[in-house]
Amino acid sequence: MSTTDLSHIRNFSIIAHIDHGKSTLADRMIQMCGGLADREMKEQVLDNMDIERERGITIKAQTVRLNYKADNGETYQLNLMDTPGHVDFAYEVSRSLAACEGSLLIVDATQGVEAQTLANVYLALDNDHDIITVLNKIDLPASEPARIKAQIEDVIGLDASDAVEISAKTGQGIDQVLEALVERLPAPTGDAAAPLKALLVDSWYDSYLGVMILVRVHDGHLKKGMKIRMMASGSVHQVEQVGVFMPKAKRVDSLGPGEVGYITASIKTVADTDVGDTITEDKHQATEPLAGFKPSVPVVFCSLFPSDANDFEDLRESLAKLRLNDASFEYEPENSMALGLGYRCGFLGLLHLEIVQERLEREFDLDLITTAPSVAYKIKLNDATEMELHNPADMPDPTQIAEISEPWIRATIMVPDEYLGSVLQLCTERRGVQIELTYAGNRPMVIYRLPLNEVVFDFYDRLKSISRGYASFDYELDGFQEGDLVKVSILVNAEPVDALGFVCHRSQSETRGRGVCERLKDLIPRQLFKIPIQAAIGGKFVARETISGMRKDVTAKCYGGDITRKKKLLEKQKKGKKKMRQFGKVEIPQSAFIAALRMGDD
Repeated sequence: MSTTDLSHIRNFSIIAHIDHGKSTLADRMIQMCGGLADREMKEQVLDNMDIERERGITIKAQTVRLNYKADNGETYQLNLMDTPGHVDFAYEVSRSLAACEGSLLIVDATQGVEAQTLANVYLALDNDHDIITVLNKIDLPASEPARIKAQIEDVIGLDASDAVEISAKTGQGIDQVLEALVERLPAPTGDAAAPLKALLVDSWYDSYLGVMILVRVHDGHLKKGMKIRMMASGSVHQVEQVGVFMPKAKRVDSLGPGEVGYITASIKTVADTDVGDTITEDKHQATEPLAGFKPSVPVVFCSLFPSDANDFEDLRESLAKLRLNDASFEYEPENSMALGLGYRCGFLGLLHLEIVQERLEREFDLDLITTAPSVAYKIKLNDATEMELHNPADMPDPTQIAEISEPWIRATIMVPDEYLGSVLQLCTERRGVQIELTYAGNRPMVIYRLPLNEVVFDFYDRLKSISRGYASFDYELDGFQEGDLVKVSILVNAEPVDALGFVCHRSQSETRGRGVCERLKDLIPRQLFKIPIQAAIGGKFVARETISGMRKDVTAKCYGGDITRKKKLLEKQKKGKKKMRQFGKVEIPQSAFIAALRMGDD
């Protein structure tokens, strides 16, 4: 059985802020190690989704095995994991880090340390990683390697004296990075003779092979034809194919300790594979599972409905397949009076929501209606029972509620000096509480506590626009806190419309309620009678708009004659309208729902 010697294996991930050049460095490494011929090379080889390429971001952590012949004449097996840089995909990053022993930290030599750089470094240090610092983009005239090195030492506390200076675009210094990997990163540990123990790092759906699983072997060997057991779910499968990505899929006989590769085992159901599970051999089982990963906590919730009610089954299947590929979002069925059957989904952030929605539309050809994003609240009732509120429509009667708590986040914002004032003002407007203001090198770094429901709408966009794109933002959840929160109901013709109700802070309720009423006034078509649109908190109305009724001139047929005849006709019309208002139903068109639900804070 040809398995690489443990001392010749290096497992590492690449971590950095968005746009600091992770995927480009991965490209150069693949090229240098002969993973792909020059004609097969393209920009961002590992970003294989169209969305990733268009937006220039990595969403999925991809792995590739490279064979590198070092200067000492030995050939090493390098298992590289390219990770996303955006805060919403931190879960992907943490999974990749759990499967590696070391990390390459890339810092852009023109930009310096950003908020997400910090967050990802701390994740790596939590996993006891050895870190090699790499300064990228040194070919640019604006690069300042010496200043950035000092900043890394200052802000992160890592020794940057032996940082490797490279340009991933031109390929300068890539050989030094590969050498540093071999010399400075530890080899994995594992016992080849022990029972099989492998970590399930990721899974995705392949239309030909069914469910494919990415594994990192810790102990024992994983071979074709072996019966394996998932320790958490307890399901047993027979391995059909074992292989590695180089970056193309290549079949191998077996995977030994320290190696990363994929397996297929004709798994049809998505529920059998749980990311973070331990795989062992059915006959010789391992005694205890591997640590796995911390479960991800969704923070932003919204509902997805198919535009055509007949597509509901397709939506259900698509969500199950996507859930397999992205273990960090959750969904549960939901029924809405206005929009029919759909799903309530939980995401890690707004970008994550956007990406999932876009993937459903592109990969599975669905046409979806997305409701406005909201967060989960904790409600304590008078009888001391607690409940979680995901959907404003499920809010209990206000008289039964003792207190409502909302999730808060701890946000780290790094911003150039000239935009600091506007950023502080924005955070204060959003009910933020400043914790500290320090300087990371020569850039201000502010830490704020903010309520999450103020952030989910358009905080990030506003932050980017007032800082001209220079501010970097990173956040983590910081528990729940009681707040003065109210549910704002929207009534059309005195009938409450469930789908449009929302929860917000009392200070914002009037402005937000008025915003929805104004928007609906333009969206709902006129009827023959007056339609009042109201926003109410409990029994108190806080905003009102009226759509005036269409008028028919009933006196047109009167030629001459007495005024009393005209009055009589107008009175009769008035009574008719009153009756109509009583019994008339207002059909709100689908388009009006979509436009009102997509309401931001603008």
